Amino acid sequence: MNKLFQEHIKNAETIVITTHVFPDADGIGSQIALCMALQSLGKKAICVNEKKLFDRYKYLDPKDVIISYDEYMKNPFKEIDLLIVADTNSLPRIGRNTQELVLNAKDLLFIDHHPCARELAAIHCIDTTMAATGELVGNLISGLGVEFTKDMSLALYTAILIDTSSFRYPTVSGNTHRLIASLMDAGVRPPEAFNQINGTKKIGYMRLIGEVLSSAQTNDTEEVAWICLNEEMIAKHQSDPEDTHGFINHLLILDNIKVACMFRQNGTSIKLSMRSACTTIDVGIMAQALGGGGHNHSAATVLEGSMDEIVKSSIDKIQRMIDRSKD
Repeated sequence: MNKLFQEHIKNAETIVITTHVFPDADGIGSQIALCMALQSLGKKAICVNEKKLFDRYKYLDPKDVIISYDEYMKNPFKEIDLLIVADTNSLPRIGRNTQELVLNAKDLLFIDHHPCARELAAIHCIDTTMAATGELVGNLISGLGVEFTKDMSLALYTAILIDTSSFRYPTVSGNTHRLIASLMDAGVRPPEAFNQINGTKKIGYMRLIGEVLSSAQTNDTEEVAWICLNEEMIAKHQSDPEDTHGFINHLLILDNIKVACMFRQNGTSIKLSMRSACTTIDVGIMAQALGGGGHNHSAATVLEGSMDEIVKSSIDKIQRMIDRSKD
């Protein structure tokens, strides 16, 4: 994989790096670190996302390497030698406008750790054994002979920290921690990095957690547990929807739990996040059956309808899939 990546970089001078819409820390940290590494090699590299970077992530981008599609179009490259898509292997996920850049790119490369067809993985840098795209990007940067700077390291450390839920997912390996050690050697301080990405919280955040967890439910077998959040709850407690991602992990300590679910309203849609609490249950496949996707231990989908209807329908389907897995 390193050889494939190095060939792409060797033959490219103008490089655009993007990630999926509504990007998380893994996509953002990966593209920032990779862009900095390529710039250090003299490449004309920049990150272009569908929308501008959320304020909460700006500290990860001290050199302002990420710009929005609209900003890029004010002074675009005459031609893009290489378009790199990080943390997804699906072009529709990078956004309607950003997809147009493919038409002006000589070559396309996915760098990702999400499942895909074997044929696609064969010609791109896709490795589902990686705990995060940030881990894969860290390895690729090392393969280029580029030394990690503190800025690169913070971006990669944060990417891995968030995408592994603080190193608790089964894809975390000894190699993951060996890379983390290299990032720490370059200047990352775990307490500082953790506090920067998670932030200090207001009392409203604690009250929101209390309200959400106090309404947690399980099915009759207690194999499936779920929590629900609507926009009114988040607004009432003056909280940020981005701070609710980790709420679902509180369910993983329940007895008998196999699948944890979080239903969060987003306008007219409901985002269903799922976590597997055992190695025999693949929530990635469950999410695909519900129109989404992800990993075997962490996945999501977006559904249309009322909260009550979606919760009832989804939990019924998830339980049926669990029952079928026992056959």
